[in-house]
Amino acid sequence: MIPPLAQRRLEEALGDDVRFGVPLRRYTSLRVGGPADALATPASREALLRLLAVCAATRLPVRVLGAGFNTLVLDEGVEGVVIRLARLRRLEERPAAVRAEAGVSHAQIVRFCLERGLGGLEFGAGIPGTVGGWVAMNAGVPERDTQAALLEVEVATPTGARRRHFRRSELAFRYRALRGLAPGSVILSALFAVHPAAREQIQAQIDRTLARRRDTQPLDVPSCGSVFKNPRGDHAGRLIELAGLKGEREGGAQISCVHANFIVNRGGATARDVLTLIRRARRAVLQRTAIRLETEVRVMGRRR
Repeated sequence: MIPPLAQRRLEEALGDDVRFGVPLRRYTSLRVGGPADALATPASREALLRLLAVCAATRLPVRVLGAGFNTLVLDEGVEGVVIRLARLRRLEERPAAVRAEAGVSHAQIVRFCLERGLGGLEFGAGIPGTVGGWVAMNAGVPERDTQAALLEVEVATPTGARRRHFRRSELAFRYRALRGLAPGSVILSALFAVHPAAREQIQAQIDRTLARRRDTQPLDVPSCGSVFKNPRGDHAGRLIELAGLKGEREGGAQISCVHANFIVNRGGATARDVLTLIRRARRAVLQRTAIRLETEVRVMGRRR
């Protein structure tokens, strides 16, 4: 629970843009998860900086939730303030570059580039979520990841005191991870390299990317995206299928019959169901292959 004084300060800083005890299942792609003590959706950068200042002053934990992909919110909910950046959606064309705020969706930035004949970000058509999540997770497809197109990242410092810009060379990207930012920093925007390209060429690449997703991923049911990182030289989905768990169920959750590295919500699933399947898959793969799978999905919330 948010202490009364802290709640009052949050309301003074954001007004109706902060709510309390909000169930997060409606804000995650898997459609599971308990309530956030506070859910804040700042309308501007200035509002976000005010929010971070209040959280720092009142020692409230802060978590950022993008579009809710690659995130598993636990049934017990999330302590402190969960920030959604869905209203930070500005897109700007720069010389040989595009600057996108953290709340810009994959569909929005891909469409923006297509309309202007700007190539280089077609791979984003295959990646759900928002720009902030792309950068934080170094999201990508087999041929290309976010860091390959990234020029610069703009962040708010943990206390909201200022904004900083980091060139890609100043950051440490790993497979599905970003290192080098101070804990509690919030990504505000990213600058991506683009180049002139024929719209027909861009559209053709987008179509190929989307077709591959339709053919290989369970897009017709709620999921959190890839659950495990692919181990070097192999694929987590193949290993889980090899262990005989494709289609395995726990409550309302199921290891997808389409792609075994996806856990889907067949109706009424809980985070506990999903965690049970994650543990079961990791244990079975380790026993069968001696490979320890590492989760890609981010687990957020209170633990019993």
